[in-house]
Amino acid sequence: MTQNTKSTHITAVGENVFADLGFSPKEAAALQAKSKRIISEKLAIKESLMAELSSWIDEKKLKQHDAAIILGITRPRVSDVVHKKTVKFTIDSLVDMLARTGKRVELAIR
Repeated sequence: MTQNTKSTHITAVGENVFADLGFSPKEAAALQAKSKRIISEKLAIKESLMAELSSWIDEKKLKQHDAAIILGITRPRVSDVVHKKTVKFTIDSLVDMLARTGKRVELAIR
């Protein structure tokens, strides 16, 4: 059996994927705005968690190799944390790393 893997349409960067999916212009704009807000909120959470991990590494004066052992990740992953490469991590993995430092993450919903 042969599968068709050829793309028939690609939404250009900066365009509205919801409009391309057939939503009305008004609904597509609303969905895109909501999507951007959710992504922005998640990135802010990740950046906050990464900042806390970076501060912990600095406070303890750890080399990345030593931090990697404690955090249960590789040295290059520590570098990714320090340089806030948010797309490489889930919120869950960052919370797990903070737990390994002895810190607790508390959630506040407003």
